[in-house]
Amino acid sequence: MNRNRFEQYLVVALFGLLIAVSVAACRPVSEGPEATEPVAPEGGIFKLGVLGPFTGPSVSTGAEFKGAVTMGLDAIDWQIGDYAVEVVWIDSQSDPETAAEAYEQAILVKGIQAAILNWHSSVAVECMDLAAEYEIPHIFPYGASEAVNEKFLSDPDYYGYWMNKGWPTPAKLTTAYVQAIEDAIDEGRWTPDEKTLAICAENTDWGRSFGQAIKEQFEAEGWTIVAEEYSPLQEVNFLPTLNKFDARDVALVTATSTSLPQFAAFINQADEIGLESMIIADGLGWAGEWYRMTGEASDYVVDQIPGWATSEGRTFVDTFEERWGVAPSPSAAGLAYDGTTMFIEMAQHALEEHGELSSESIYTWGKEHLQTGEWSFTDGIVMESYTYTPETLPDPVVGEGYYVFPVRQYVGGEGKIVFPPEWAEAKLSPRP
Repeated sequence: MNRNRFEQYLVVALFGLLIAVSVAACRPVSEGPEATEPVAPEGGIFKLGVLGPFTGPSVSTGAEFKGAVTMGLDAIDWQIGDYAVEVVWIDSQSDPETAAEAYEQAILVKGIQAAILNWHSSVAVECMDLAAEYEIPHIFPYGASEAVNEKFLSDPDYYGYWMNKGWPTPAKLTTAYVQAIEDAIDEGRWTPDEKTLAICAENTDWGRSFGQAIKEQFEAEGWTIVAEEYSPLQEVNFLPTLNKFDARDVALVTATSTSLPQFAAFINQADEIGLESMIIADGLGWAGEWYRMTGEASDYVVDQIPGWATSEGRTFVDTFEERWGVAPSPSAAGLAYDGTTMFIEMAQHALEEHGELSSESIYTWGKEHLQTGEWSFTDGIVMESYTYTPETLPDPVVGEGYYVFPVRQYVGGEGKIVFPPEWAEAKLSPRP
């Protein structure tokens, strides 16, 4: 790794440390010899857990979570009705067993009454049991894979505390990639010699779920899968794999990772060896620092991320960057902000309807209003509407006007929409 790339990797770790220190400075200190306990209001203190990768390979995402949650709670002065909100940061470290241990400690020792967010599917699968066992409503966890849905649907009454995912299963989104690629071929904008596909993904529930979904969907369009590789999140040497793809003259490579350093290594090394394949890099733009880490190596890479749907979203971007010193990603900070404000609205409704803010009141309100589709969250900065119905649970409704990820192609650090056609800002094309 050259010196510039190494320094860019350090930026991500330092960014996480900066936000952690800044967030700590924003709230009253509750531990230590000089600690000053905040005066509890009439309603008392409500303890909210925030689950995320605050250290480990996905630390940049955890840092965006912290910044977004802090801004969401700042907007209500950390107060819901007569209750002061106290956050407990639960560090998953991107490891399921470590996450489960920290989650249980947050419940039993630190006394959280509800929780929000989460990044990894494998972490979700472990923590769902604890949320159900201790009856802790968990709002807007990201973990998207089918493994989460299968567990939820095996006993919706028991696992209903894992109330509503903030990210649908991959198959509901990956079909857009297939349609975008097929349209480019049909219109003569890309003419691969053969329809050959290689899959490279992280070896997690998410990675395998993404790989299986995109494999089946491309095979249905006549593509041949010539390689399928899964790597641990810590892996950053992809030269052997990429050289194999290059030797086989693979037309299309699809990849996904929830770790920015890993994804940046993959993209930079593909550029280093001169790989001519078109690359779908699902989630490269999930972290705001992606272009600083990849530069021109990311040109003509295809990704699928949302944008900033409202003027409030664009204001959020400016405020986030000014406050934390880095541009936020709509997929990490943006959705985390929406998940935080969704929780706040649900908690306010639960307090009004039940006269108290508690695990039980939030769960009951969510079960009766959110999970039935009676209530939708429409004040987000990323999606127009977060709607859940008995038919889609635990996923949100996917489609225009609801939860949508457009397909983008990057050039010069800017991702222009290439699909769906009615939103297109550019035409999908191979690297010149």
